[in-house]
Amino acid sequence: MIDLAITLDSQSSLPLHQQLYEELRRAILSGRLLPRQKIPSTRSLAQSLQVSRTTVTQGYDRLLSEGYLETIVGSGTYVCAQLPDDLLHSAPIDPATTINPLPIHLSDYGERLRQMPFSLQPSIDLPISFRYGQPALQQFPIALWRKLLSRYCLNNTAWLDYAIDWQGYPPLRDAIANYLTRSRAVQCDPQQIILTNGTQQALDLIMRLMINPGDGIAIEDPGYLSARRVFLSYGAELCPIPVDESGLVVEKLAQLPDRSLRLVYVTPSHQFPTGSILSLTRRLELLVWAEQHRCLILEDDYDSEYRYGVREASLKENRPIPSLQGLDRNHSVIYMGTFSKVLFPSLRMGYLVVPPSLVPLVAQAKWLGDRQLPTLEQHVLTEFIAAGHLESHIRKMRSHYDQLRQILVHALKTHFGDRVRVFGEKAGIHVMVQFHTPWCDAEVIERAAQVGVGLMSAQPHYYYPDDRGEFILGYADLDAAQITTGIKRLAQGLSQ
Repeated sequence: MIDLAITLDSQSSLPLHQQLYEELRRAILSGRLLPRQKIPSTRSLAQSLQVSRTTVTQGYDRLLSEGYLETIVGSGTYVCAQLPDDLLHSAPIDPATTINPLPIHLSDYGERLRQMPFSLQPSIDLPISFRYGQPALQQFPIALWRKLLSRYCLNNTAWLDYAIDWQGYPPLRDAIANYLTRSRAVQCDPQQIILTNGTQQALDLIMRLMINPGDGIAIEDPGYLSARRVFLSYGAELCPIPVDESGLVVEKLAQLPDRSLRLVYVTPSHQFPTGSILSLTRRLELLVWAEQHRCLILEDDYDSEYRYGVREASLKENRPIPSLQGLDRNHSVIYMGTFSKVLFPSLRMGYLVVPPSLVPLVAQAKWLGDRQLPTLEQHVLTEFIAAGHLESHIRKMRSHYDQLRQILVHALKTHFGDRVRVFGEKAGIHVMVQFHTPWCDAEVIERAAQVGVGLMSAQPHYYYPDDRGEFILGYADLDAAQITTGIKRLAQGLSQ
């Protein structure tokens, strides 16, 4: 049963039952009321509209006689399951209700969005899809998560209320601070942590507080496309800096023309999309450059938990590299992380670690934007981290992804040989590859689709897009058989 939004005018020259008839008929023809949808009884609608039941009965009777409504004995009154086609395509046009939309005047921000090219690469609905960014959801400990959810749902109702702390649930911030200190060598106090609704909100917060139209931001090229779009939406002037096998080429940053840069955005622990890792030497160079130029660094540490080869502890280069923020001595780094890759994307839980002087301002901006994150999920995540489940899950997934990575790289080398180059295979849940073929990227994607394999080009992530034969292969949500079969089919499709 639904409540009907109907307005009757007692001052109108039309009888009330006629007004009711026309309102209901218009709602049916416009699709507001759907076929087989139950409508209120005459008694309840009369009470809702504060008119006599006779008025409602007269309106209903006319609609029944014209085939708009039907009654089912013992059940009630419904919109007819089928309406004549001529009625569905000839809804009456009432000049008195014709809509004349007012001109909408956009803000500068809205105008930039309107003019900014925006398209998402379509989802790949093929038997085997190497889409990136998707963790292995089937490996998540759902039973444990459900148990924790039930415990907090049943034991109290505090999670139904507004949160008190603007920055997020304090015990969760304590747990995150301990985790980051241990696993990423981040220097932070829980008071420096501000929980966000994922990476995108974190980026948006920093832009609103730090960047005016025309301000310069240095970005990696290629780099994270979604971050670039956020920067452009605020009118920032972007300075693309090339990336090589050792990450951001800091020397190129230092060679920029003398101009004021407000921010450098980097993914140092697993550069997106190339997978390179910013060397320790360059990390130190970047920190020195930022101090000299009084420029903030935004460190996006989106999936640093997954780095492979660290078991060979005797090899110095395989030891985990500390976060950029952990090397900072001048509060010039804002650290950003997310649980989307290590847990599941719909959790929508991320965090910022900001310099102490910025905490009150960022917290206030966060509160003005969306008040708070869901309290229940914060409680559950707190125990999940504090009880050691997060690190246990990460260890399990690191081993799982490492096996899949080795299978993928082996399959690529087996079926493509010297016709493929693999980038960034030592970390993360994707690799970037370059296929040596005579075809453009679009043709490669089409040929892959013809053999049931979904590919996504790396081209959009370059500041100056061009056909390079480079593609991002995500493997986390595939199994070994799918990976092997997918690469075999892909090689066949690209050899025709």
